[in-house]
Amino acid sequence: MSASQKLVQFGKQHIARGIGRSTELVIERGQGSYIYTVEGKKYLDLTTGIGVTNTGHCHPTVVKAVQEQAATLTHGQVNLFFQKPLLDLVERLKPKMPSKELDTFFFWNSGSEAVEAAVKLARHATKRQNIIVFQGSYHGRTFGTMALTTSKTIYSAGYNPLMPGVHVAPFPYYQQWAAYRADPTRFTPEWCSEEALHQVELLLKQRSAPEDTAAILIEPVQGEGGYVAPPASFLKGLRALCDKHGILMICDEVQSGFGRTGKFFAVEHFGVTPDILVMAKGIASGYPLSAIVSRKEIMDKQSPGSMGGTYSGNAVACAAAKATLDVFEEEKVLENCNARSEEFYSAFRAKLPALLPKGVSVDIRGLGLMIGIEFLGVPAGFANQVAQEAFKRDALVLTTSIYETLRLIPPLNISKEDTDLAIKTVLESVEAAAKSL
Repeated sequence: MSASQKLVQFGKQHIARGIGRSTELVIERGQGSYIYTVEGKKYLDLTTGIGVTNTGHCHPTVVKAVQEQAATLTHGQVNLFFQKPLLDLVERLKPKMPSKELDTFFFWNSGSEAVEAAVKLARHATKRQNIIVFQGSYHGRTFGTMALTTSKTIYSAGYNPLMPGVHVAPFPYYQQWAAYRADPTRFTPEWCSEEALHQVELLLKQRSAPEDTAAILIEPVQGEGGYVAPPASFLKGLRALCDKHGILMICDEVQSGFGRTGKFFAVEHFGVTPDILVMAKGIASGYPLSAIVSRKEIMDKQSPGSMGGTYSGNAVACAAAKATLDVFEEEKVLENCNARSEEFYSAFRAKLPALLPKGVSVDIRGLGLMIGIEFLGVPAGFANQVAQEAFKRDALVLTTSIYETLRLIPPLNISKEDTDLAIKTVLESVEAAAKSL
């Protein structure tokens, strides 16, 4: 038995079975767009820890900041004092927010915790209890967020009863709405947007009265739900409904934030400003940090002591987040994201359809380097088969949603050379998997 096999066996014996994994690799280090196993085997990482290491693995600017901070202050508990790394981070983040109105922050550790903080704030500020979420959403798998997540039943099956007061509305997922209609040509993305908004209005009349509804919680681009970006009219319509009824709009940008879609936050593509913005994942290049931001008058409704946490706004993670912002500015990361994005989409739209047999189609969608590839007319498991073919070619690719969908999440600073390799690998993997159709 090899050293890595022994480590895998040890891990299976002593690490919770409830954790699912897409591979049994034992990795030892990462650098840039690559990870390396304990045997030294190299893989092109198109997962970035599910959208976390946006600046690549172990970016030297981030590593240096972490090392320096660890030698100065590792933990400045937020319920005891103000600490400078956190205050410096707030100063750096404020200009990056989609609106100057979003000026007051609360930091936590994970995306799920930040979503719970947003719900907690919304319920307290409005004195209402209900939350509206959308079909296909993913907001976490802690006890509270299990009730908000609708992308797959695996995340909550067997854990009921869940948090009450959650109502689910349809999301304008055009490809799936159109696929199951007798006349798909009638069901345009804008029709789906109008119909989904109509369903939210019906929900407010039939299941959750506006005076009982604290917030509408939405991912501007669905992540686990399939990398689906709605028409701008949908988010604008939700914003209008919230304004009409005094409901708070919460945008979960845990996965779509920090440059992933080619803008700092995905809401910038849609021309809306949420009341509460949730962020995590790419905020600190792999260090555990999350946050919510809102208007001061909303945040000030909470009593001192009602929010907090042992590791909230950890000093080392804050230093990593500041360094991440340095990398974005110094290396023009957003510009690179948009340039590489154009290369991915152009290549896939030009070449992928020709690799598939008659009767099979492909929907290539997303924003920036949040790339979804859904195969329609294929048997269950086809997307996973493509991912396995990529694995054989030393690249890591994830599937997503209950449909046959791949998601590509490369580092935002991925090079032209590595982009070309990624495109080549995905095309070869689809071609190989298609031979079984």
